Amino acid sequence: MIRNTSRSRSILAMALAGISLLTVTAASAGDISVWVWDKAFNGDTMREAGAIYTAAHPDVTVTVDDSASQDDIRAKLQTQLLAGSTDGLPDIVLIQDDIAQKYLQSFPGAFEPLSDSIDMAAFAPYKVAAATYDGKSYSVPFDSGVTGLFYRSDYLEEAGFTAADLENITWDRLVEIGTTVKEKTGHLLLDLDLNDTGLIRMMMQSAGEWYFNEDGSLHITDNAALKKAIETYAKFYQADLVKPVSGWAEYTGAFTSGEVAAVPVGVWITATIKANADQSGLWAIAPIPRLDMEGSVNASNQGGSSWFVLSSSDNKEETIDFLKTVWAENVDFYQDILIKRGAVGSLLAAREGEAFKASDEFFGGAPVWQNFSTWLGQIPSVDYGTFTAEVDAAVQAQLPGIIQGGDLDAALQAINDQATQQMQ
Repeated sequence: MIRNTSRSRSILAMALAGISLLTVTAASAGDISVWVWDKAFNGDTMREAGAIYTAAHPDVTVTVDDSASQDDIRAKLQTQLLAGSTDGLPDIVLIQDDIAQKYLQSFPGAFEPLSDSIDMAAFAPYKVAAATYDGKSYSVPFDSGVTGLFYRSDYLEEAGFTAADLENITWDRLVEIGTTVKEKTGHLLLDLDLNDTGLIRMMMQSAGEWYFNEDGSLHITDNAALKKAIETYAKFYQADLVKPVSGWAEYTGAFTSGEVAAVPVGVWITATIKANADQSGLWAIAPIPRLDMEGSVNASNQGGSSWFVLSSSDNKEETIDFLKTVWAENVDFYQDILIKRGAVGSLLAAREGEAFKASDEFFGGAPVWQNFSTWLGQIPSVDYGTFTAEVDAAVQAQLPGIIQGGDLDAALQAINDQATQQMQ
């Protein structure tokens, strides 16, 4: 049952408009069907996993449909679950971590609990927590959004800083460093898009906090980590260290062109940065800064998705065995997808593999993947709740005023009020 009937009808109406956007692909006996977006990353990685399983189980084929966008998959999945129709649904679907709870809580019984069959202690705890509901875990974690501070080591060196100066610092210290970098090199520190709350979310999660209380109610006006994150975010603007950008192309262009000195972001940006081969040796990666408050750590997350099994699957036994033997146990598989696609999985045992220990000359010969895997295990778990997107929109609406020095308490109240209205 959906908690809010009027909201459910609205969601259903919108989703029905896109029902034809994804081809219906029913699984046949011996066939495990999977819905993903992004062929080069998610699709090809799942195909490789399928090939490993088929080699050991020739009667089973893993069929991957990566023809649709993430939005199209959400629309199709939500439409059918709302309508109570399971025809054509896959055995496995990839779902982004921060919306997992919305599906689990809105559609009880639609997804198969996996913690009875698969040891969830094998994965990074924060990933497991994202898909745990009512005492059971419903996903096999895939890629991590573990964050780091990517920076131009040549700019920092010119400004008088060493790699040690970037280790385990606070965001306030980064403001100070950025001010010196600008004075000495002429480069701004960061590029930020006011339509993206990613940096604020990174800061907040580093303190183990999110937008909600344990019971799902809003945690806004009295959320010390959120207030500190917004205050810190504004400091970069007020210190004149930010290049404003709009959209993905401008965002990536500002740091890949060398215009700004640093970018705090998820590990998945690595390939974008390394695409500029002429910059090899000019980049380094430090732990993400922490908030200047008790409980915040130098580790956080941005993005990441996990595999869910539909309860309507006709091949549940095979499907769960596939996820267990490849995704939850095969350490060599994780070495391979790291080398081929830069996919940092969240299986903790994979961190001991050779690929994770390798150094990377692009980043000054540092053991980049080992560092990321270490930070992965330190990320605080948070409850993303069911209305993260709605609260994000409310935060975005307040950012223009906040960076101009607006009253933080008034902004938090406005965020709370808008989010409350959108959640009804």
